[in-house]
Amino acid sequence: MADEVFRHDGYMSVCEAGVVSVNGDEVVLDCTVFYPGGGGQVCDTGTIQGFQVTDVHYKGKEIVHIVPGNDLKPGMRVWVEIDWKRRFDLMMGHTGEHLLFCSLKRQDPDIAITKIYIAPTEKYVIVNHDISWEKIRDALMFANQAIDDCLPVRKTVMDRDDPELLEKVRIKLDRIAEDEEITVVSIGDIDLSACSGVHVMETSEIGALFVDRKVSAGKDGVAIHFKVGKEAISSAMALANTCLQVIDETGSKPEDIVRTVGNMKKDLALAAEARKAAAKQKIRSLEPVSVNGVDLYADMFADADKKSLTDGVETFKSKGGVVAFVSVAESVSVMVADGSKKVDCKKVLSDVLSKFGGRGGGKPDFAQGGVPDKALADEIYKTLVDTVKSCL
Repeated sequence: MADEVFRHDGYMSVCEAGVVSVNGDEVVLDCTVFYPGGGGQVCDTGTIQGFQVTDVHYKGKEIVHIVPGNDLKPGMRVWVEIDWKRRFDLMMGHTGEHLLFCSLKRQDPDIAITKIYIAPTEKYVIVNHDISWEKIRDALMFANQAIDDCLPVRKTVMDRDDPELLEKVRIKLDRIAEDEEITVVSIGDIDLSACSGVHVMETSEIGALFVDRKVSAGKDGVAIHFKVGKEAISSAMALANTCLQVIDETGSKPEDIVRTVGNMKKDLALAAEARKAAAKQKIRSLEPVSVNGVDLYADMFADADKKSLTDGVETFKSKGGVVAFVSVAESVSVMVADGSKKVDCKKVLSDVLSKFGGRGGGKPDFAQGGVPDKALADEIYKTLVDTVKSCL
């Protein structure tokens, strides 16, 4: 087994090592500074003797470095160097995740971690249920105070039979092999968590911690995305600026903006329901035009919901009629249906939309599509109706 330097010194970014074995792109060393990933944190990248290391992982008990195109040989002494900027970002992120979760748990004792992901591109912790933005705000205030307080971050090794392990430490013991060393990371006196990842030595090195979004993670719960350091500050400033723009646009006071937006959301929902009811009524009262003995149901709608239009299409189609609907919102939506077997809806739609830069598809008895420019709605509708009539 290699000497895993990262376990006792996360700040060591270079070392000299001996090549133990080479199997194509797979290289095993007698010691390494490369963290092979684990605990939700991705692996390090860097170089071995100038060759790029693109992946590092455990294979059994050995750490395997993936080094494409290398010319290394067993017995060689080589210079090993990780991408330090990437490593330090991961150290800040992983310690930041510990700090964020323990701060969230202070606000919501029932919250639990489902999954963690720490990478340069994104960082998030998935928790078992949603948590309010008010509680996230309070958690961030606690976490950033801990960063200002420059709390020590320490690693210790605990015995599996230590009575304090399950009592005081956040740990999923079933995920740790019987023969595996249990490393516990402490943040001052505010958190104890079993973790084998790499961490900073003091909370002040994180710089800042900020949650920029939360999204559903399906059956796993809710993913809380966060940033650390300069990225946290930049993200907070960008979102604050966006909020200020919203405040200006709505004419609201900063302290009232949440209520203002909530009221606007309710108004929009009521307006949508009103449009939906109006569309249903318009469809119900729509009278057909007879074209060579076939009933043609044609009309334009303002921002009608798709279900109302589709239900109307199916009703008229089942009566043996032909349908030509156009709905105008941010773009133009077009529906063509035929219950008479006289109109090839797919061809009609293609012929019409191609003249206006639109796209669509379907079958001979039903097709739908759209055009981005809503200013063309009247012309599209006229062309559609004329095209359908020419087929009857």
